[in-house]
Amino acid sequence: MTLSFRSKAALMLLLSLPLPALAELMHGQYLPPDELSVREGEPEQQQLLQITEYSVVVGSQRQSNQQPIPVTSPVVLRLKGKPMNKGATIVSVLIHFDGESKSLKKPTFDDKSRTLTLYYPATQYRVLVDLLRNEKVYCQFLSYANGHVWADIHTATVRAR
Repeated sequence: MTLSFRSKAALMLLLSLPLPALAELMHGQYLPPDELSVREGEPEQQQLLQITEYSVVVGSQRQSNQQPIPVTSPVVLRLKGKPMNKGATIVSVLIHFDGESKSLKKPTFDDKSRTLTLYYPATQYRVLVDLLRNEKVYCQFLSYANGHVWADIHTATVRAR
């Protein structure tokens, strides 16, 4: 099998990149366009986790000291996995689902527990569980010096059938 001149040139360019640049390319493909210029410079922190297991927790709680008595039933996805990029310490992700709020809380990474906490609308629950059941799944978290954060759950590249 012979490679075309363009293929050889692209391969040489790719092989000449330093390793951090290769890792950055892997992260970059899942970021949306930065049309509002909120991502200033390189991320201060990058956490990339390959998901190896998950569990679903459906709770029920009742606060008896309030009238009328509210009953809530939170749904949480607990993800565990192995860190994938250099310097990553992440080992777990908690995904909370909210069916009532007009805005979601900001993603947060806790260094002490090595846990990323994400908030999604309840309508995304089925999409996430389908991904976890059927694909190789990753979670990434990026934070920038200006306070901007990005977090996502994504699959590896999958060939269409």
